[in-house]
Amino acid sequence: MAQQTKQIPVSSIILDEDIYPRKGINHRRVGIFSENIRDGFKFDPIEVEPCPDKPGWYRLLEWAHRWSAFKSTGVEEVKAIIKNLDGNDPLLYAAAKAIGPKQLTEDEAKDTARRAYSGNTSLTSTDIGKAIGRSRQTVDLYLTDLRAVNQMDRDIKIFRLNRLGIPQDRMAKRLGLDQKTIHYHLGKMPMLANSLNGDLTRGFTVAQVAQKHSWTEPMVWSLALEGKNDHDRFKELGWGYCTWDKWEWNDCDKRFGDDWPGRIPAQMIAHILRCFSKPDDLILDPMAGGGVTPDTCLAMGRRCWAFDLMDRPETRPEIEPFHWDISSDQGLLWPVSAKGKPDLIIFDPPYFDKKAADYYKKSISGLSRKAYLEFLEAFFVLLKQNVKKTTRMAFINADWRDFQNKPAIEEKYKGGILLDDYLDVLKKAGWYHTHIIQAPMSSQRFNAGVVSAMQKKNILGVISRYVIVLGQEC
Repeated sequence: MAQQTKQIPVSSIILDEDIYPRKGINHRRVGIFSENIRDGFKFDPIEVEPCPDKPGWYRLLEWAHRWSAFKSTGVEEVKAIIKNLDGNDPLLYAAAKAIGPKQLTEDEAKDTARRAYSGNTSLTSTDIGKAIGRSRQTVDLYLTDLRAVNQMDRDIKIFRLNRLGIPQDRMAKRLGLDQKTIHYHLGKMPMLANSLNGDLTRGFTVAQVAQKHSWTEPMVWSLALEGKNDHDRFKELGWGYCTWDKWEWNDCDKRFGDDWPGRIPAQMIAHILRCFSKPDDLILDPMAGGGVTPDTCLAMGRRCWAFDLMDRPETRPEIEPFHWDISSDQGLLWPVSAKGKPDLIIFDPPYFDKKAADYYKKSISGLSRKAYLEFLEAFFVLLKQNVKKTTRMAFINADWRDFQNKPAIEEKYKGGILLDDYLDVLKKAGWYHTHIIQAPMSSQRFNAGVVSAMQKKNILGVISRYVIVLGQEC
């Protein structure tokens, strides 16, 4: 571990409770150290590390009581050893230092062990025991319940990824495990589902089973609807089937997907799946956002590979992080090397300019009109190169007009992106539409005050949205 020693301001040092192994400061010890300082006693340097999220600040690794004494006696600068822990756990490092002058109490040792393990589940009992001055067996007892929860959490993630058809090598990479471990856990999947299926058989609702077993509702739906056809799945989920080419809902089904900018109704995704795919087909969602598509695929019995800029490994392990970066020297790249190719692509990109401030800063929503359309064209070409000849695409988007504060009669074509523009780009890339389905957004998103202002100025708002379904043959 690299280190340097220098004088630093006492005011730049903080006591970070996240890496402090004791239950508090012993003020009697602080008082003794304060007397020593006034008597001119010289102490060894205190140990600190740079704060990871506060440049110019340091957090204590050792000698918290001496630091408190320095503050109380008005010392402005102290000699400090500034450590770079090179990936070592700072809590365990501080704990190992703390047991030198005074052994950690039983409560402090247990609390430190549990906090360290919660922060890094790959830590062994031996590693933790050495730091806190306890045996491996004692640490095992401290962590029994946490390990059981972690084990169950891991099994649930593997179950989810497996249901969505994600290959074992990608599961292993995503969860930080080796493939042998993944293979072992996959063998436990039938047993994992038994207790949930038992509760469903006894008449518990999907929501009740999900809450009882700490599963998401879409995962429980994947069990409850197993073996049913699409018609029966819709019926069980309470979704009416829209036979015509206009699909309209007042709100999103909140059982599916996260609260997310531009969230789309799961009912829309389910209609696309029912009309343009078959059970067990592989669905690709290249910009998965809040996860509506993979959630709906679970309920509809489809496999799904999903990717997004935002990485949420704990809550959304099935959405693999990937940046479709058109600016790289190699141009757009395909995210995985795999034999499997999607049967259907569901592409609901961040819409041009809409909610650009709410999306991740690298979102395509913030591009210029020209760059936005250039990205789409390159993206559609890349899709064509990496899918089957029979693969279909459902492209979801809306007209964009700069209607804000502008009467309808004053709007010009320049600057807008309309359905025609998307169709032109798609055709250039070799995709030809078979269906244009209206799926308007709810007008309820405009509140009464906004509607009144629009009416006074003859502003024509936008609630249009389309599902353009395409294939690769004319």
